Amino acid sequence: MSHADDHQGTRRDFLYYATAGAGAVVAGAAVWPLVNQMNPSADVLALASIRVDVSGVQPGTQLTVLWQGKPVFIRSRTEAEIAAAREVDVETLPDPVAQNENLAGAALATDENRALDETGTWLVQMGICTHLGCVPLGEQGDFGGWFCPCHGSHYDTAGRIRKGPAPRNLPIPVAEFVDETTIKLG
Repeated sequence: MSHADDHQGTRRDFLYYATAGAGAVVAGAAVWPLVNQMNPSADVLALASIRVDVSGVQPGTQLTVLWQGKPVFIRSRTEAEIAAAREVDVETLPDPVAQNENLAGAALATDENRALDETGTWLVQMGICTHLGCVPLGEQGDFGGWFCPCHGSHYDTAGRIRKGPAPRNLPIPVAEFVDETTIKLG
């Protein structure tokens, strides 16, 4: 093999690498708009977190707010609602998992793990039935919590599924008190 043949191989290798590199850049430029369109839109990002004034919510009532295009139930529970939720044996529930984004890992769906504050007064949960995405009605159903009239799912006063076709408890979003009367969602 002569020195000239070795030189041609190097030039050919360079052309292969240059062509492959150009092809990768073109493929990336073609794929980027497809990937980028899956990012949240500006209006959704604007609602990534909201603050809700709960000073007017009396015990036994709830406020429904729209967050990221979905209803969120913010309820100030009575002592009787808290007591009813805490006397339930979690092991007997259809879904014994907390469904709480504030907790790390899988925790049991005890009332303490689902309530926003230590007293258990405040319950913040997504207002979407986990069966087919309907919006349940408050203070309804067999367990005094929420009832989805579309298919008959009954949730208790802690938002846990107790009866009906829904497979999971109402999810708990990331929420926290920023002061005594303001809850931050997200």
